[in-house]
Amino acid sequence: MFFKKGSVPLFLVLILAAVGTWQLGAGTWIHVKAQLAQLLLARAWAQTLTGSIEVRPWPWADTWPVARLRIPSVGLDAIVLHGHSGRSLAFAPGLAPGSASPGQPGTTLISAHRDTHFSGLAGLHVGSEIELQTAAGHWRYRVAATEVLDTRTQQIVEDPLRDELVLATCYPFDALLPGGPLRYLVYANRMETDL
Repeated sequence: MFFKKGSVPLFLVLILAAVGTWQLGAGTWIHVKAQLAQLLLARAWAQTLTGSIEVRPWPWADTWPVARLRIPSVGLDAIVLHGHSGRSLAFAPGLAPGSASPGQPGTTLISAHRDTHFSGLAGLHVGSEIELQTAAGHWRYRVAATEVLDTRTQQIVEDPLRDELVLATCYPFDALLPGGPLRYLVYANRMETDL
């Protein structure tokens, strides 16, 4: 035999340590990337507020900041990007193409990952306030309802006559695998008094 009975070879210990370190790094990377991106996005957002259009946060970006989302009750303060592709959502919440502009009749749909920017949605309650700022203005919304939607049999119903905000993320929040058919939705109605 190569090894004594009951002994663990050094190379096996090193391999297990390397795999463990790699897994820890992979698990933390998405969180670090999302937070660092917010710094670059904040700079692009500041330029957007001064009148610049489609300010890309880094040269190769295929998206740009369109809003700032704040939910004080869960500690969320994030720049929102145009579009909600997986590449955009890796950095920030995304405004769905075709959504109504905040402050206009219709449904404004913003989505983000459940394990980064929208992890706090699980603690959001009916009556909580949400703030949304764009270059055109500042709006306040109040959470009216939450629901879990199964994308295999249901769709988000958008109301073109109502001024509402819908926040969407994958569900359940503690799932081990990414994706899945369930979405957690937060419905919020615009409050009469804006900021």
